[in-house]
Amino acid sequence: MKSFEYGDGEIGKKEIMYAVPSMVIGIGILSLPRLLANATNFYDGAIALLIGGALAILFTWIAANLSSRFPKKSFFSFAPLLVPKPIVFILNVWFTIHFIFFVAYEIRAIGEIAEQYLFSRTPVEILSVMFLLVVVYSVSGSRVGILRLNLLFLPIICFIAVSISLMNITYFEFQNLLPVFTTDWSGYLEGVKLSFFSFAGFEIVLFYVAFMNRTKQAAKFAAAGMGLVVGLYLIIFTTCIGVFTNDTTSTMVYPTIELAKEVEVPGGFFERFESLFFTIWIMAIFNTTAMSLDIAVFSMGSLFRNMKKATRILIISPLSYLICMFPQNINEITSFGTFISYSGGLVTIFIPSILLAIAKLRGIGKCE
Repeated sequence: MKSFEYGDGEIGKKEIMYAVPSMVIGIGILSLPRLLANATNFYDGAIALLIGGALAILFTWIAANLSSRFPKKSFFSFAPLLVPKPIVFILNVWFTIHFIFFVAYEIRAIGEIAEQYLFSRTPVEILSVMFLLVVVYSVSGSRVGILRLNLLFLPIICFIAVSISLMNITYFEFQNLLPVFTTDWSGYLEGVKLSFFSFAGFEIVLFYVAFMNRTKQAAKFAAAGMGLVVGLYLIIFTTCIGVFTNDTTSTMVYPTIELAKEVEVPGGFFERFESLFFTIWIMAIFNTTAMSLDIAVFSMGSLFRNMKKATRILIISPLSYLICMFPQNINEITSFGTFISYSGGLVTIFIPSILLAIAKLRGIGKCE
């Protein structure tokens, strides 16, 4: 008899497809148009974005394909079958630290942006800790529940992102996109690097594919989820360049939020559309932070098997908050985020690729 998909603690292909964009879409898209505009000329950033996106889709497929070969097993369960345990231990420690840093970056960034655009009189320390408490509450429950929450939030997030682009269509100037192919190779390479690392987070498939009831199509749907992110980022970047021009976009801290500020709703129903945008965008950042904290807790559980989940959460949460308060200004916060993206991206490029090659050569594992 086929098990009831939503009653047995398992997830389907839709959940894994939604989990990838829910993890990737967060703070990065708010500043990515500026980074690409600084690296390239006019609309050439779109070319770099597509190449970086194609690479992200490829490595997402590789990571999901690796996990799908070991049904019902997470990364720390199947990795010892492929490499020595000391290497697995090092990776375990690295993933724990990486996702603790990821949580710290997200809660600090949400505090800074909320203070700037929504709560100007509230200290960033209070905003960050309040957001962290909500995330802790969600992670204290079911892991599968977090993944299913993505099914509710992601369509709303995508709708508001596309709506911003459509509502700015009257300000869009096609000549702002021209001419094309004016950037030198170093600019394109920088743009590809920035684009690829902005898609950091797809490594979650190494942990969440284990909860799928059928893993055969995991790679296909995980890659499709990353494709959705690439398409959404391309729409936002195109709108920013078409509305603001490349030069103006390169000077904005968060061009995507500035794009929301340009929206004028007829009838004056919303006087500050960016407040509505950011309120909804908190859902995206919540999804990212919740899954990051969940995996950090899960990774620590693999290191300390007798430690209860609640204890792990109580250790990681204040530690993340303390780390998030170290950056003193927006430049240090940006550098912190860049470090996390680069370190995470490099490891998730090489480790899944090497392990998948080993699994295929040895004939270990198979999909179900």
